[in-house]
Order: sequence, then C-alpha cells, then structure tokens
Amino acid sequence: MNFLDSIIRFPLHDLPFILVVILIAFTVHEFAHAYTANKFGDPTAKLLGRVTLNPAAHIDLFGTIMLLILGFGWARPVPVNRDNFSRPRLMGVIVSAVGPLSNLLVAFVGTMIFDVLLDHGYISMYETSKWNEAAYYFFFYLINLNISLFLFNLLPLPPLDGYRIVEDLVPRRFRLVLQQYEQWASFIFLLFVFLPPLRAVTLDPLFGLASDIYNEFNHFYMWIQGMF
Repeated sequence: MNFLDSIIRFPLHDLPFILVVILIAFTVHEFAHAYTANKFGDPTAKLLGRVTLNPAAHIDLFGTIMLLILGFGWARPVPVNRDNFSRPRLMGVIVSAVGPLSNLLVAFVGTMIFDVLLDHGYISMYETSKWNEAAYYFFFYLINLNISLFLFNLLPLPPLDGYRIVEDLVPRRFRLVLQQYEQWASFIFLLFVFLPPLRAVTLDPLFGLASDIYNEFNHFYMWIQGMF
C-alpha cells in the first residue's frame, strides 16, 4: 500500500472519476443557491461572480481534499443576504433547499442516462473494456455522491442547508434560541463527522438510504418504459 492509498478514503484508481463528480456536484449545488438568490432579488452572489457553472468560482481546495480523505467536504459557501428578499423566510427556505435538491436532480438525471445506456448496450455489467469501466464508475459515483450530498445537506445541523431551512421555518423566538446554541450544534456536527463510533450510528445509516433512493429512480425509469 502506497502513501496515497493509505490516506484517501476512495480507491486510488477511481480518483479521476471522483474528482470530476465532485466538480459537478459542488458546482451545481452552489450555482443553484446563487442563481435562486439572485432571482429572488439578492444580487450578493452575482456581484461576487457566483452565478456561474464554472467550477473555479465554487470549489474549495481544502474542502475537496477533506472529502477525499474523510468522505466529508465542502465547496465555497454562497453568501446570501435575506434582507434583500421580499419574503425573507419563505425565499430563504427555498434558496437553502435548492442546493440539496439540485444534487438529487443530478442523481436522477444520471440514473436515467445510465439506464438508457445499459438498455441500448452502450454499457454492460459484464464487459471489462476501458470505456465500459470508465462509464460505469463515472455514473456510479455521480449518482451515489449526489444522493449522499442531498441527504447530508438536509441534516438540521449548522452549517448545513437543513439547519438554515429549520432556522427560517421556526418562529422568531425559537430561532433566537437556536442561534444561542449554534456553536454547540456545530460541535455535535463535527463529532458525527470525525468520530467513527458516532458516525456509524448517525451518518452511515443516513447514507444507507442512498440505495433506496436509487432503487426508486430505477422504478420510475421502468414505469416510463412500461408506458411506451
């Protein structure tokens, strides 16, 4: 085992596919936040050049490295000023939610394309050609990583989108209480990520739902096939 194999969470030979998928997943996620906030009247992200699908505007190098090592990482957060929204709480919820939902959409589209390629023989589960293996691993990580990001970001813990959604949904008096304990909630979040025993009973079961979501996507594809 070489040094890279010992520190990277994923198989080293899959690294090119994982890096491409990370670029796609993080870029789409942050673009969704920035685009929606700008459409709702907050130009903050646009003025900073974040309403773009250029990965360079969104990728955080250290966050990407952490994802490869720990299975947890991040992109550059999109700044949002809710005071610019005509309906700050409702629009704040939508802006927070579109990030995870964009990852779910990418996973869904990826599943549909993958199933079409399988049905038409462009990808086979039994061939070992370089093209076949490359296509298979790309779609495998594209689908799984995006579903995992969707699930992970909906956790109601700071600094995740799920926490911002809860913060905008609850009455003001509860929001003030949440803000008082935000630093402790952030500490709990870090424990879930970095302590394997806690991760095994919290995040790992959550990520286990990814296969269920993927199966539902496949059922939808078969339903569409049945209509034609």
